[in-house]
Amino acid sequence: MIKQTHNINDIALVWGEAFGDSFDDIKYFEENVQNAKCLAYYDNESICSLLYLVDCTLCGENQKYVYAVCTLKKYKAKGFATELIEYAKNEYGSLCLIPANKSLIDFYKKRGFTNKYEVDDIEFFESDELKNDYLLVGCELEKPIILS
Repeated sequence: MIKQTHNINDIALVWGEAFGDSFDDIKYFEENVQNAKCLAYYDNESICSLLYLVDCTLCGENQKYVYAVCTLKKYKAKGFATELIEYAKNEYGSLCLIPANKSLIDFYKKRGFTNKYEVDDIEFFESDELKNDYLLVGCELEKPIILS
């Protein structure tokens, strides 16, 4: 089942395992992001996977920025992240993201993210701290790109 969540313990469980961030950092993000939703995939009331949808504009068009897509290791390769992405597309329309590495470019292209944009083309409605310390970090690519 997919549902919106603000349960910091569930969010931190998945996000912390996937990215190694501290509970306090994850809690800070959850408490301070103003224009976002956290969608989570639950199996028998246990969280398996999550992603954030953050309001933004891309080249002046309203979008949802897909952020912190992650799945607990024990649920990997079951398609839960793909189900979350498909749900988000159906419910919210236009999505964009910055793939963290080269292998994720292919992962997202297979899920319909085929248009490329420059990072300068995106605008968030969040604090500079959230933009600079969370939303625009973590990309290992030499030149980060946005896919939509």
